[in-house]
Amino acid sequence: MRRPLGLFAAAAALATIAAPVSTAQAVTASVSSAAKVGTAQENMVVRLVNARRAKKGCRALKHHSQLHRAAHGHSADMAEHNYFSHTSRDGRSFMDRVREASFTGGTQWAENIGKGQRTPAAVVQSWMNTSGTKAPIVNCKFTYIGVGAVEDSDGAIYWTQIFAAK
Repeated sequence: MRRPLGLFAAAAALATIAAPVSTAQAVTASVSSAAKVGTAQENMVVRLVNARRAKKGCRALKHHSQLHRAAHGHSADMAEHNYFSHTSRDGRSFMDRVREASFTGGTQWAENIGKGQRTPAAVVQSWMNTSGTKAPIVNCKFTYIGVGAVEDSDGAIYWTQIFAAK
């Protein structure tokens, strides 16, 4: 049996539709879209990125399964083979990895990588501290994200996030 929507919940839903995006709304929106893709740690990166985007007036990014596959695969490869680069050991770019994951139709792309940050908050803060890695996080044209986090045998975490506008 469906429960009737409470007055508070109905008012909150209307406020979400009518009001500009707030940090809380971005975090809430990313929880519902990100919960189906990735690990808890990867989804926390999505939530934190969306909170930063909300402060700039951007919509929340959706954690896309194909972008997640590309990002996670790259993090896993870097962790397994002990390297840190946007270019895979076999010469593939992040765009090659995105195409291999079957994501199509994008109009703009970006990738951020990180290594060694122990928490989602630490890696997002690290990306926000550098203009080149901050730029895609606060670019309102992006609509999708894929996040991959993989720990190597020494306990270092390799992070990859891929952004797409579609």
